[in-house]
Amino acid sequence: MDNRPIGVFDSGLGGLTVVKELMAELPNEDIVYFGDTARIPYGTRSKEIVAKYSSQCVRFLKTQNVKMVVVACNTVSSCCLKLLRTKFHIPIVGVIEPGAQAAVSATINKKIGVIGTEGTISSAAYEKAILKRAPDISIYTKACSLFVSIVEEGWAETDVAYLTAKKYLENIKLEKIDTLVLGCTHFPLLTNVIGKTMGEGVTLIDPAEGTALMTKQILTENNMLNSNKNTGTYRFFVSDFGQRFEQIGSNFLGQDIECPKKIDIETY
Repeated sequence: MDNRPIGVFDSGLGGLTVVKELMAELPNEDIVYFGDTARIPYGTRSKEIVAKYSSQCVRFLKTQNVKMVVVACNTVSSCCLKLLRTKFHIPIVGVIEPGAQAAVSATINKKIGVIGTEGTISSAAYEKAILKRAPDISIYTKACSLFVSIVEEGWAETDVAYLTAKKYLENIKLEKIDTLVLGCTHFPLLTNVIGKTMGEGVTLIDPAEGTALMTKQILTENNMLNSNKNTGTYRFFVSDFGQRFEQIGSNFLGQDIECPKKIDIETY
């Protein structure tokens, strides 16, 4: 058994979609979350910058004595996961593989759409992961980077969100896909908007669910589960604008969260 916390990071508050699933799947586990709100978005950055930022995030989480790290960011998972696993001797889980597996299991007509940030889409990480599992599937992708800003502004249920979704998704909708991967951890916060835009008959895949299951599997196989039977504790850190994070995060998680502590991530 290992009672140390699980570390989770993302470029902003989108990674709370993963935290929510971890809380449900592993209710006894303590979680330390870092949202790099000062440097969001990651999806428009170069691979070198994303590698630098994500390495700093892991270094910070290691100062919190975490037992493993969940990369709740599709951009980092798509381009830097192998690098992070090489640099840091700690279990590290990403979101691409769980999302790809869920999409392959869900599709019936073998037409899958993937939306994400520019970095995730240009990496073709989801396409590679899906085709590795099912080479006969057709995949249609679209970068929807503005969705991140809409979520961070708290505009998920506004006309701005609906108009943006309509514009982004009009072409991918014409392909008659039956499965759509929400390839950014911010995007599940727009589930209602995206679902209404795509219409009935399209299954939305949130990779956070599979990521939580994979995390549980790794902890179980390595005898690293928390032996404490009490509900886990949750600590939150950000690199900027903690108050807005607290408000939006509390609404999404359905419970009050403590005001996140601001840190200087550049020192790590």
